[in-house]
Amino acid sequence: MPADNSGTTGGGAGDAAYTMPSERTPHERTFMAWPAGAPYWEELIPGVRADIARIARAIADFEPVTMLARPEQADDARRACGSGVEVLPLPVDDLWVRDSGPTFVHGSDGLVGIDFGFNGWGGKQDHDDDGAVARRLLEEIGVPRVRASIVGEGGAIEIDGEGTLMATESSWVNPNRNPGMSRDEIEAELRRVLGVRTVVWLAGVAGADVTDAHIDSLARFARPGVVLLNRSVPDASDEVWTRCEDEAFAVLSEAADAEGRRPDVIDLPEADPRRIGDVGEAFLPSYINYYVANGAVVMPAFGDREADDRAAGIIGDLHADREVRQVRIDSLAEGGGGIHCSTQQLPVSDR
Repeated sequence: MPADNSGTTGGGAGDAAYTMPSERTPHERTFMAWPAGAPYWEELIPGVRADIARIARAIADFEPVTMLARPEQADDARRACGSGVEVLPLPVDDLWVRDSGPTFVHGSDGLVGIDFGFNGWGGKQDHDDDGAVARRLLEEIGVPRVRASIVGEGGAIEIDGEGTLMATESSWVNPNRNPGMSRDEIEAELRRVLGVRTVVWLAGVAGADVTDAHIDSLARFARPGVVLLNRSVPDASDEVWTRCEDEAFAVLSEAADAEGRRPDVIDLPEADPRRIGDVGEAFLPSYINYYVANGAVVMPAFGDREADDRAAGIIGDLHADREVRQVRIDSLAEGGGGIHCSTQQLPVSDR
């Protein structure tokens, strides 16, 4: 997408019918999904399952966790995750419940689940069962479903809880999700179903990864008015991501949020893959794909001790009311994923 189309769109109030709460607000539980196996992970599947179980157990120390698993794999998931994690038999293809699952918002009568019609990140992968996860899960837990008129993923949404949304054009204004729709049309629907007032659009980059540059691997709200920005290792990364991050910094430095603040942008440097060991081209050494749970921030560790400690210090300073829990996710990162991608919070109802 052209860089000069990026920026902030403000204006009137978001639709009062729905309001998406910040991830920092109390959760009733966390949903995760057990990776079913081929064809997505191949020889990495044992390690990925171990990573997912490790993340689930870490979160379960702070709030209930429900693991969705194919019925025939439910017992395997229970053994791996332990008695502290509930397993719900439900057909899933893979672990990316942030994208396949519902996005929960407050409605006039309680919680509502927004179904963005997951289509395998624009048809890049076949996810027939994952495409139905939002509907099936909402039916299972008895939460009303609202089908959005646009296609997208939960990892393409980042909100501050005070009316501001960050998103990349590459993930939304893309014919593989929303053919023929303009940015303004897509934004109008995001405002309607999430109740936001201001949208900060970053260009992102289409086609460089399976998500077309999800916002939750680029920039996160540590709190209203404070944005953490992923920073690649300059001489060890594909320069396409460095350019993407530089563009994001330029836009964020001039943006105004829903309360009229210019955000404080703080760099969150990645680990250096050269200090980690033998990793593949898709390895994601980013800390920004962390998850904010009740009383904790669950974030990656990669074995680059200096970078791991630095990232934990930055995130800990910005979440002083929470414990920082680092979890090794070597196999998950090898597939280009992170902790936030593998989780979806169920907020405590405000009704």
